[in-house]
Amino acid sequence: MKSLILAEKPSVGKDIAKALNINEGKNGYFENNRYIVTWALGHLVTNATPEQYDKAYQEWKLADLPIIPSTMKTVVIAKTKKQFQTVKALINKQSVNEIIIATDAGREGELVARLILDKVHNTKPIKRLWISSVTPKAIKDGFNKLKDGRQYNNLYQAALARSEADWIVGINATRALTTKYDAQLSLGRVQTPTIQLVQMRQNEINQFQPETYYTLNIEVEGLKFNCTTPKQHKNKDVFADISEKVKHQTASIQSIERKAKKAYPQKLYNLTDLQQDAYKRFRFNPKETLNTLQVLYERHKLVTYPRTDSNYLTDDMVSTLKDRLKAIVGTDLKEHAKAQLSRSFNTRDKFINNQKVSDHHAIIPTEVRADLNTLSPKEQKVYMLIAQSFLENIMPPYQYEAVDIVINIGEYSFSFNGQVPQQLGFKALYDNEQHNFALNSNWQQGTTLSVSRTHIAEHETTAPSYFNEGSLLKAMENPQKFFDFKDSKHAQSLKQAGGIGTVATRADIIDKLFNMNAIESRDGKIKVSQKGKQILELAPQALTSPILTAEWEDKLTRIEKGQYSAKQFMAEMRDFTQTVVTDIKNNEQKYKHDNLTTTECPTCGKFMIKVNTKQGSMLVCQDPKCKTKKNVQRKTNARCPNCHKKMTLFGRGKDATYRCVCGHTETQTQMDQRHKNKKNAKVSKKDMKKYLNNNEGIENNPFQDALKGLKF
Repeated sequence: MKSLILAEKPSVGKDIAKALNINEGKNGYFENNRYIVTWALGHLVTNATPEQYDKAYQEWKLADLPIIPSTMKTVVIAKTKKQFQTVKALINKQSVNEIIIATDAGREGELVARLILDKVHNTKPIKRLWISSVTPKAIKDGFNKLKDGRQYNNLYQAALARSEADWIVGINATRALTTKYDAQLSLGRVQTPTIQLVQMRQNEINQFQPETYYTLNIEVEGLKFNCTTPKQHKNKDVFADISEKVKHQTASIQSIERKAKKAYPQKLYNLTDLQQDAYKRFRFNPKETLNTLQVLYERHKLVTYPRTDSNYLTDDMVSTLKDRLKAIVGTDLKEHAKAQLSRSFNTRDKFINNQKVSDHHAIIPTEVRADLNTLSPKEQKVYMLIAQSFLENIMPPYQYEAVDIVINIGEYSFSFNGQVPQQLGFKALYDNEQHNFALNSNWQQGTTLSVSRTHIAEHETTAPSYFNEGSLLKAMENPQKFFDFKDSKHAQSLKQAGGIGTVATRADIIDKLFNMNAIESRDGKIKVSQKGKQILELAPQALTSPILTAEWEDKLTRIEKGQYSAKQFMAEMRDFTQTVVTDIKNNEQKYKHDNLTTTECPTCGKFMIKVNTKQGSMLVCQDPKCKTKKNVQRKTNARCPNCHKKMTLFGRGKDATYRCVCGHTETQTQMDQRHKNKKNAKVSKKDMKKYLNNNEGIENNPFQDALKGLKF
């Protein structure tokens, strides 16, 4: 008898087959005398669409809503039907006596496998492989610790409840809003509060009134002391008066405090923190970072499971730390990594905490030694972020002496705060600062010092920054910091739920909001579009608040733990959907296409609307049923022949025009001809040899004599 291993993706299936020496390749699976390894292609089974319940739902009608099936149906995805039939045949094979689920170790991974097993009416025993990396060692260790699949039944119930609830609420709210206002509008329990987050920040910036204030500092024997009486003031004359009184006076040391302190690095990466840092450092959007991580995890086996919300490791990983250190010795971190190999690790290390790890630990390097030459530039950058974060946490803390000095000049006090480094620790990785401060050993309480200079500095309060794709992710993780809740329980509930969305879905949500033109990015600043503003005005209030998703996540977590009923949760979701649809139907507000153009849709004849995308702008038919799109302008990689900057493309086909910010313009035909001429102007190696041959070529060729000594 054999065990059937069901992986989520072909690449992972191949990794498992290789690790377990399952070498006989078949069509859609691998096999040996003990195991069969097959895979889904992402999802093979999904929720049925409304029209698959009833063909009448093919046409969107407000009167048909809400669509709430008594029993939710699933269907096989048409594009991957062939692989589903392969998996089904293997599950039902007589020689297979058990199923080993080897999909991603998490809520959504469990859903992928269980939907397939339910669809084929599997009755065979289930085991679960739960691993955080796909190296041969991790796979073998995981197979030595297979769990009973029944331990994950509650996880599946939570995943299924989340999927079905999102379907019921999302389908009905989106159809209701779209048909009510005859516009392409979409609502969701995560996406709508995310628009609200951006709008709140935008309002805060628009309402901000800058204020000018002043500070005073003095120079005493080479050190800069800041006035603390007062520390700052809106009236410059206050400091002008103090400056006159202390200028060229003698100061007396009131106190000197010296304390030994330690500073620790940023915690190990979870997905959100890594996405935020990748945006800050390299301007990678969250989706780019996640996709790059997936390649590093699945193909190169260099990092652990990406979709994690934890910043810590578990006790059982202590024994693997040195192997992971050896893995990064092939990078620029070589010398620092080698220096840490001699130290010992234990469960008391600051980054080890079992209580703060749920499904998966922090993202760290695996034991596979990195060869950066095999990685793309983007993969190198993301890997090095992870490697450096790991090494920083392994290294000792930064140790320094904090020095606080208070001096008095008459009735006024001034303070100085400095650091005297004792041991750089993790800061040795990147610390290039010059620490020139050294405290005069003769200074003590009562010592008198001379004031050599005074300076009044002008400052202005600044508005908070617009969200970018990195900071918006962080805001989605901690929305309680931005929303003003009357009930503190809601803020606590959001914090415990880990914000709105999950680490695995937030990047997709932001991407979706860009694609539906609810938000737009200008110079990296995310703003709500006019369409997004109207969505917030037209949406039921419950869908614009993060409280809903916090309550969902709280209940889904309790379902995972067996503390809440999935049936009860779904009954609540059906009632909630009924309320949402009723609110939308009864809303008397109107929707305006503020970006309506006079261009007629070539398909249906209605006027088209102009929408901004990340690449430029385009025309879209205002009728959501039509879905016709026309490119208006987009950024290209074509370079201007004058200033070499990237040009913008207007129009399509032969009528297209390229324009540069320097003023240069050329048609598609002109550009094609320019590139053709450029290509024809190139000299091939064959022609060069011909020119260098004494018996052939062009007479009086100025290059011939200069190059005749070269051999090709």
